[in-house]
Amino acid sequence: MNLLDQVIDKASYLPVFPQNVPQLLDLLDKPEIDADEVVNLIAFDPSLTTNVMRLCNSVRLGGGSPATDLHEAVIRLGFQEVYQLVVALSSAKVLMPPQKGYGLDATELWQHSVATALAAKSLAEQTGEDASLLFTAGLLHDIGKVVLAQTLETKYAGLLAEITENQHSLLEAEKKLLGVQHAELGGRLLARWNFSALTVASVWFHHDPALAQPHARLASHVYLANMIAHFMGHGYGHLPFAMRGRAEALELAGVTAQDLPRHMIQTFENLELLRDLLYFKG
Repeated sequence: MNLLDQVIDKASYLPVFPQNVPQLLDLLDKPEIDADEVVNLIAFDPSLTTNVMRLCNSVRLGGGSPATDLHEAVIRLGFQEVYQLVVALSSAKVLMPPQKGYGLDATELWQHSVATALAAKSLAEQTGEDASLLFTAGLLHDIGKVVLAQTLETKYAGLLAEITENQHSLLEAEKKLLGVQHAELGGRLLARWNFSALTVASVWFHHDPALAQPHARLASHVYLANMIAHFMGHGYGHLPFAMRGRAEALELAGVTAQDLPRHMIQTFENLELLRDLLYFKG
C-alpha cells in the first residue's frame, strides 16, 4: 500500500462522495443521452430532486409554466446544467465545514471551490474542452485538504513557518510536514471514487500541470481556474502567496493572459446566478 492510501485509510474523517456523480459524468460522454437514466441517478435523493426543480422553475431562468416533475425539469434545463448543479450540491456537505488545519472558516473552501469550478467551465467553453469534466475537477481540486486538515490542526504553526519563513510553496510545506501534499491526495481520492483518469490527473497536477502528461492541457485549465478564483478574491488567508507561478499553463491551455479578465467576468456572472441555489455568499 502506498503512502497516499495509508494517509487516506488512517484519516479519522474521510469525505464521502455520491457514486451517482461519476456515473452522471460518464453518461454525458454518450452520443445520445437518455433522460430517464439521468433521472434515475438523482431521483433517490430528495434534496437533489428539490434543487433541480427549484433551478428549473427559477424566476431568473424565466418563462412558461412550472415543471411538474423531475423528468420535465431535466429536459428543460439540459443535461450539462443538471449535472453541474448535482455535483455542486453534492460537494457542499464535504467542502462547507471549517478546515482548521488550514486556518479556513466555514464556507471558505466551498466558496473558493465553486469559483474555481465556474472559471474552469468558462475556460473550457473557449478552448472546446469538456466543460462538465473541468467543472468537476475545479470543484474538487482541493478535496485533499479536507483529509490533510485533520493532521494539520496540530501543525498549523509549522505550516505557516515553512511558508512565511522558509519561503516554501504550500505543496512543499505539506510534503515536508506530512510526507504527502493535498493535490496528489485529492487525485488519489478521486481515483478511489471511480472518476476518470482525466479528472484524476486534472486534480492531481493542478499546481504543476506540465507534469500531467498526457493530460497536461486539462490540468492547466484547473491551474488557471484556481488562479482566477484567487484573483477574484475567492481565496483564503495566506495561501495565495504560497503558490508557484506557472507561465507555461497559458500555452498548455491554449489561452492568453488577455483572455483572463473575460473569464473573471463570466465567472462572476455565473456565481451570481448560482448564489441562492447553492447557498453561496460571496
